[in-house]
Amino acid sequence: MAESTHGTGGLKYDPKKKARPPELNVFIALVLLVVTFEVLGWLLYRDSFLFNTRDNVDSFFNWARINIIILQVAIVGIIALGVTQVIISGGIDLSSGSIVGATAMISMSFAQTALVNGNPNPKAIFGDWAMDLPVIAPVVVGLACGLIAGAVNGLLIAYTRIPPFIATLGMMVSARGLAKWWSNGNPISFPTDSFAAIGKGMNPVLIFVVLAILFHLILRYTVYGKHTYAIGSNEDAARMSGINVARHKVLIYTIAGMLAAVAAIVLSSKNLTAQAGMGVMYELDAIAMTVIGGVSLSGGRGSVIGTVIGALIFGVIISGFTFLKLDAYYQEMVKGAIIVGAVVLDQWRQRRAALGR
Repeated sequence: MAESTHGTGGLKYDPKKKARPPELNVFIALVLLVVTFEVLGWLLYRDSFLFNTRDNVDSFFNWARINIIILQVAIVGIIALGVTQVIISGGIDLSSGSIVGATAMISMSFAQTALVNGNPNPKAIFGDWAMDLPVIAPVVVGLACGLIAGAVNGLLIAYTRIPPFIATLGMMVSARGLAKWWSNGNPISFPTDSFAAIGKGMNPVLIFVVLAILFHLILRYTVYGKHTYAIGSNEDAARMSGINVARHKVLIYTIAGMLAAVAAIVLSSKNLTAQAGMGVMYELDAIAMTVIGGVSLSGGRGSVIGTVIGALIFGVIISGFTFLKLDAYYQEMVKGAIIVGAVVLDQWRQRRAALGR
């Protein structure tokens, strides 16, 4: 019987060389991580990591811990959705954490209530005209801040041709300075009930999930997504094929800035206050989530699904170390090792692909 061939070139199809989806590999890593914490929990404390062991609680899973795992990564996960698109396009964004800080301060300034326990708001930034505004006002102001910051990043990268690392590093420093200048370093507190409701309960998780589904569909099924992957795979080829690379880069960084602003609004609403130090290191955590999720730092490969799983891995690490009663600095060391390992694995995969293995 003749060997089957694939395509018009007569190439042999070898099912053994069919690669698993990268997202599946990341999911397997997540499962192995959960199993590791589960085993360590039983060995060290005779307790379960994710399953309920209390006789007085009628539940199979420890839903309190599961909710905490998801909730503690939801806000940074929103940032990671924008960073995913930036890295797929072949860029990098170091400014998202500082954009969170600046946007939180400015947005909260327009979300304050006039009276606190019957007395004038002691943290008031503006006069009566900016008090008790409809919730749409601080939301629009916050989104506008993120849009402007992201657009500046994109314009600098696309039209001055300076490296994304330098352009977003400059925005990182400038936005953090703006956050500190806005209220002379003082926190801004006491939002209206309608603004506080944005980050209440599991709303951050719901917002993260909705945005993740939206951008998964956009990247997978729209022209915007196809152009983003094309630019990250080969920018010169994308330009020769008729894609307006400069305009598309501006759009990508603008979207990333707006998603950072969404995270800022949710974070300040959840905490009922805004401080200039909000969002510190968020940009690195967001980049780590994307890299762990299988997004290639070389551009052109990755997905929102992988980033979501990468965010869950982060949540499991943080909650697992707390469960094992280990100090917080171990989390940082482990996260650093995982990031380096993910990049090494990505480089190894690329070398194998280049050799046709």
